[in-house]
Amino acid sequence: MHLYSAFRIHNDDQGHHAGIERLPKPGPAEGEVLIRVRYSSVNYKDALAGTGRGKILRTFPLVGGIDAAGEVEVSRHPNYKAGDSVIATGWGLSFDHDGAYAEYLCVPGDWLVPMPTGLDARAAMILGTAGFTAALAVQRMQVNGQRPELGPILVTGASGGVGSMAVVILARLGYEVVALSGKPDLHDWLKGLGASRVIGREALAGATRPLEKAEWGGAIDNVGGEILAQITRTTVPGGNIAAIGLAGGHELHTTVMPFILRGVSLLGCNSVDVPNPLRTELWQHLADDWRPANLDALLSETVALDGLPEVFERVLAGQTHGRILVRL
Repeated sequence: MHLYSAFRIHNDDQGHHAGIERLPKPGPAEGEVLIRVRYSSVNYKDALAGTGRGKILRTFPLVGGIDAAGEVEVSRHPNYKAGDSVIATGWGLSFDHDGAYAEYLCVPGDWLVPMPTGLDARAAMILGTAGFTAALAVQRMQVNGQRPELGPILVTGASGGVGSMAVVILARLGYEVVALSGKPDLHDWLKGLGASRVIGREALAGATRPLEKAEWGGAIDNVGGEILAQITRTTVPGGNIAAIGLAGGHELHTTVMPFILRGVSLLGCNSVDVPNPLRTELWQHLADDWRPANLDALLSETVALDGLPEVFERVLAGQTHGRILVRL
């Protein structure tokens, strides 16, 4: 029996615990594909799942990891053959299906995207769910009429994975980007990624009336809570706010006035179950016209499976930035 290494998460009589285990290599059923995983990544959601501090997993035990890139080893799906390079993000990974923190991953072929020309497994996972989510936010905003001439785009939580990716993509597309970050030591890094200026959270304080001075052409918000409420009050007529994260809280205390009187749109972004045609289109953008000029500038560190627990703690403590690659 061929065994492989995987980072597996349990919640049983011993409570929540996780670590590396040896598992038997699976065989794909009809419609499935067995992937030899080369790289994965660490997202905020992975840290919540791996530590048990977020109710992410629907079933236990489960292998963690919502991102994977590698090669097809065995295919029982008509669209893929052995040797094909593929990407898997979202869907049921590390939710109700084993995830990508493993040397092998067996998934429905319909969850996969062929590796676009211009990317390899490492580059795809520097982008990962963070890059894909940022691309989804930009796509939704542009479909809804967002244009550079509407004014600067505010990106909150800008030093995180999605935030830093959003800064790069928006700057590449010609938008003026204002990055909001509570980490002064990363301001120069954010400017290097394309932010025209960097502000602290105190810059949004005091926006309490239903409508305040319109300042932002739009926003990509990774924080939620009071910061998102403040953005709704200060976005220009016709501007779009893409809501992605809730690290600052899941409640939203605002009024309908920005949406009615200024025509502001609040666009929710869920990257988990994006239909495959749009999923493929966004990955093509990330490989081509939206691709960051220097992907490695977004990469803060690379770890192996045994380094995950320590990284998870730092992610949840706000002590990381950019993207963290997992090498299998």
